[in-house]
Amino acid sequence: MPQVLVVADAVDGSAPKPALELLTLARRIGSPSAVVFGPYAERAVETLASHGAEHVYLVKDHRMLDHLVVPKVEALEQITRQIGADLTAVLLTASPEGKEIGARLALRLDAGFISDAIDVDAGDPGYAVVATQSAFAASFTVTSAVTSGVPVIAVKPNATTPAPQPVQAAVNEVDVELSQAATAATITAREVPQSSGRPELTDASIVVSGGRGLGGAEHFALMERLADLLGAAVGASRAAVDAGWYPHSNQVGQTGKTVSPQLYLAAGDLRGDPASGRHADLQGHRRGQQGPGGADLRARRLRRGRRPAPGRPRAHRRDHQPTRLNQARSGPR
Repeated sequence: MPQVLVVADAVDGSAPKPALELLTLARRIGSPSAVVFGPYAERAVETLASHGAEHVYLVKDHRMLDHLVVPKVEALEQITRQIGADLTAVLLTASPEGKEIGARLALRLDAGFISDAIDVDAGDPGYAVVATQSAFAASFTVTSAVTSGVPVIAVKPNATTPAPQPVQAAVNEVDVELSQAATAATITAREVPQSSGRPELTDASIVVSGGRGLGGAEHFALMERLADLLGAAVGASRAAVDAGWYPHSNQVGQTGKTVSPQLYLAAGDLRGDPASGRHADLQGHRRGQQGPGGADLRARRLRRGRRPAPGRPRAHRRDHQPTRLNQARSGPR
């Protein structure tokens, strides 16, 4: 069965949840394989094998972590060429680093790159893999396919639930040759963020977020207590962060972090304090779970039912309402 190569970002040797999600998705389209970088890569083999990784490629070269993304790109290029025609697709997590690695790898392989997918599946004859994306603030659901070369796809976290499927993994240690350009930029220091004991915001399946409607930094303690009860991550709007109420590392939105949880709880004045991009990410995830129309159209009906702001003519509101065509349409244009 053709291999589907999953890039597991296991820096400390522990396989993260998004990598296990990718292995679950990979089983739909081929035989899951995983590649792990760094001196502690071997520690992740057992967890990856328990989620279906039939082949695990270990790149233990310390230079994978001592430099920026180019060493990983060159290692992946060599591994994909080694697998050859038996490779169906490459899946990565849609993190900033994952998307940069994916784009660079696709360029080197003369292939296509699909970013921010919310689902992947086997394609019709002629297309090995079909990816689903949400576009234009979740107004459309788009199915995309790479028409030339090996598809390289970056998938958003929480696209699916990791499903264990234990197998006996074949472990291959890979020695890579790096170009001089790959080691031109060196990482001189790392600062490990202090752990709060809560899930990482970008990977969390439940997010509790606060805005300026909370009224002060002291009230974020309530959000933290709720998050701890739910096993959730804590987010904050831009206004709350700019006011110094919560760290910037927890900001959600276009100028902060992109989230794709299954449950999002927000407290604060959302009309006066929107976190840009937050609703688009949520609707995209809901649409991926429920199919076109479900929660997304219900959210639109709620928005249409709002009263106009004081002093604003109703005609101005009408310009911003979705038309019936926009509500009903889904799929590629």
